[in-house]
Amino acid sequence: MAKKIRPFLTSRPSLNLLYRFIRVYSMTFRFSVENEQNWMNYMRRGGKVLLCTWHQQFFAAIRHFKSYVAFNPSLMISKSFDGEIIAGVAERTGWRTVRGSSSTDGGKALKEMIGNLNQYGLAGHILDGPKGPAGRVKAGAIQLALITNAVIVPFYTTAERAWYFNSWDTFMLPKPFSKVTLRFGEMINLHDPGHNNDFEGWRIELENIMRPGLIVTNP
Repeated sequence: MAKKIRPFLTSRPSLNLLYRFIRVYSMTFRFSVENEQNWMNYMRRGGKVLLCTWHQQFFAAIRHFKSYVAFNPSLMISKSFDGEIIAGVAERTGWRTVRGSSSTDGGKALKEMIGNLNQYGLAGHILDGPKGPAGRVKAGAIQLALITNAVIVPFYTTAERAWYFNSWDTFMLPKPFSKVTLRFGEMINLHDPGHNNDFEGWRIELENIMRPGLIVTNP
């Protein structure tokens, strides 16, 4: 049964319907954005920006990220069944999807992400996706930022009222009409003096900066 349902769920009509539902659902949020202008100005002056978040929190940002379509942004998404659905939604939001992960075609996908980021100047990355563990920064973001000389801009989403799934990342789904905040952190340039000068040091530094933004729910 599952094998028959999966092609239907990833079909063009199903993905179109899902995208429209997400758009309508997200429009019910009382939405606010904080600290966006600094990195936008930096990018418009020719800088490269890599937006990074935890897997737990990406859904609430979909509505606003439609506004970045003019910048031709890219996002790496796994080749899993879940990734197929996420990629379908992301593409309809105007993002270029690059398919691959640390376990499947990671090198090829990273090379494509590097090319896109160098050409267009904006990309996104899910730090602990697609399978976790939650709150663990994987190597991809550090590699992308170092090779392209992009600044890393953390972002976090919070909701006044939300459901939290019983999943590896405690996935957050804001409830309808909830107050939702998308907050960008300060730009992180790994080439600046004072930062760690080894790969693991950079990874731990980014993890330490972003871990406090991970939402931990009560059992």
